[in-house]
Amino acid sequence: MTPATVGLALLLLGVLLLISKLVRVKWKLTQRLYLPASIIGGAIALLLGPDVFGRLMGLLADRGIAEGFAERAAEGGLFGVDVMTVWSSLPGLLISVVFAGLFLGKRMPKLREAVDLAGPNLAFGISVASGQYVIGLLLALLVLVPVFNVPVISGALIEIGFLGGHGTAAGLGDTFDQVGWAEGQDLALGMATVGLLSGIIVGIVLINWGARRGKSSVIDAGSKGTVNEQAGLVEREKRSSGAIMTIHPSSMDPLTLHFGLVSVAVLIGQLLLMGLQALEQALWADRIEVMAYVPLFPMAMIGGIVLQLFIDRFDKNGIVDQKTVERVQGFSLDVLIIAAMATLSLQAIADNFAAFALLTVAGVLWCVFAFLFLAPRMMPSFWFERGIGEFGQSLGVTATGLVLMRVVDPELKTPAYPAFGYKQLIFEPFFGGGLITAAAIPLIVSPQVGALGFLAFMAVVMAVSLFMGLFVLRRRHRRAAAAAGETADGASATSGASSEAS
Repeated sequence: MTPATVGLALLLLGVLLLISKLVRVKWKLTQRLYLPASIIGGAIALLLGPDVFGRLMGLLADRGIAEGFAERAAEGGLFGVDVMTVWSSLPGLLISVVFAGLFLGKRMPKLREAVDLAGPNLAFGISVASGQYVIGLLLALLVLVPVFNVPVISGALIEIGFLGGHGTAAGLGDTFDQVGWAEGQDLALGMATVGLLSGIIVGIVLINWGARRGKSSVIDAGSKGTVNEQAGLVEREKRSSGAIMTIHPSSMDPLTLHFGLVSVAVLIGQLLLMGLQALEQALWADRIEVMAYVPLFPMAMIGGIVLQLFIDRFDKNGIVDQKTVERVQGFSLDVLIIAAMATLSLQAIADNFAAFALLTVAGVLWCVFAFLFLAPRMMPSFWFERGIGEFGQSLGVTATGLVLMRVVDPELKTPAYPAFGYKQLIFEPFFGGGLITAAAIPLIVSPQVGALGFLAFMAVVMAVSLFMGLFVLRRRHRRAAAAAGETADGASATSGASSEAS
């Protein structure tokens, strides 16, 4: 493979992303579904790849029509085998960039501050995430393994595909290979796509239902975004800067600086991973081996936290801009998603369709149940606005949750956004691509833990988080609300007495 091929592969991704943005602007259906351009571009690339366009060309080649081109396209689609090979390697690299920047440029909140605001969201999020493992593993043990002869690690696909999304599914490709089930990555990517679509479609249905039934404190049934917002465009009068210049470009471009910081975070993560793997080999690898299967990206996230703590301590000039870090992450995530979807194997999904369908339906039903039944009982105030964001994330990653919250609370009138953000600081290091997500497959295949052991662990986590959300935090909020009411009544009485005296 030549450098020219690598360059061509990257240029083609850029062209596909541009075309997909034009599709989003012009096609009303994609606007109503709030589909990201990267998903649209990935779908276009998938249709033009070897599993769709390539198969059609194979049929033509069998009939002697355009044999030369048809034979080449049958193997690698419209783009060719070399380009597809480059694309297939990108997700595993770029997911580390995305996770390395999760905490760069962000203030680490005090524990009390985060718990008071985000406690209900965190309890709900952990309940849903651990529940995805419980439901998935129960399905795997009771149905998928004995009936469809699917590996037991299929029980982890709901959390990997839904909460983790395309990036996590792509980043775990090597892990799936190492445990001998490479098709698992394709199923996870397929579930990520279905989860994202379900999150948006079902989320919009729930929002309309909530608006009509008066469940929302902000929106009504007739509210909707502007034409430009639906097309994914920012109106001229509402445009803001995408980044802040923290250093003078005569010395270094600010984007270059932030790319360097993200690179340092990834390298710290690589050193941490190598150190933990060496420690495991020296101490307990003969009994249980986990770190050998853990990918780089959760360690890159920890590297970002370590680097941010260092920056908080020594950076007196405030050179780290969160928006610039987000631009680096956003670019990486767009390229990651379109490359991952372009190289998705539809044949792998077709070969395991029954298992895929069962896991997908069970995962969606669990998330809908959690939103309708658990969210009103676990979130003391503005449950609809806060819960819809958690619902969106539980099916289609963080961005889906933010999109749905934007629909129900466009002017940020509720605590949904800060509660969601603080919850993410504690939630993301573990679920949705964090340490638990990364360690799930190694632990499930480990003889010392196994599927039953991991199922029991997740069931305990689920029970504890449900207890905290339904009883402990709920009772604490009621006491705080009662105390606030008594204080307000006392203040009113004092004010009334003063008025009478005067």
